[in-house]
Amino acid sequence: MNIEDYREFCLSLGDDVEEKLPFTAFRYASGVLVFYVHGHMFSFFDCDDFSVVTLKCQPDRIDELRAAHDCIGKPFNMSSKHWIGINPCTAPDDLLQELTRNSYNIVKAKYKKKS
Repeated sequence: MNIEDYREFCLSLGDDVEEKLPFTAFRYASGVLVFYVHGHMFSFFDCDDFSVVTLKCQPDRIDELRAAHDCIGKPFNMSSKHWIGINPCTAPDDLLQELTRNSYNIVKAKYKKKS
């Protein structure tokens, strides 16, 4: 999946999705695009190097996913206990979409706004 298609997919997950470039003050992270739900990150990647998308994941699924898919590895700059990294250039689109939707749902459920 290319970067534009992935961005559109993330934005299509819900009206509550926001995208930001929050690290512009940092030289090596200025191009990191982050997707948020309820003000919390669920996906991010470097626009200048679209080789790893970092996603939230259930800890009990991580080892199994890594063993089953070569495109899944360690996340960029996050805890390996709760996050995965996935190569969007080699991952099947359906896997990338499923894991992104899963990440969105994890974060949305955890930080659901109180009515």
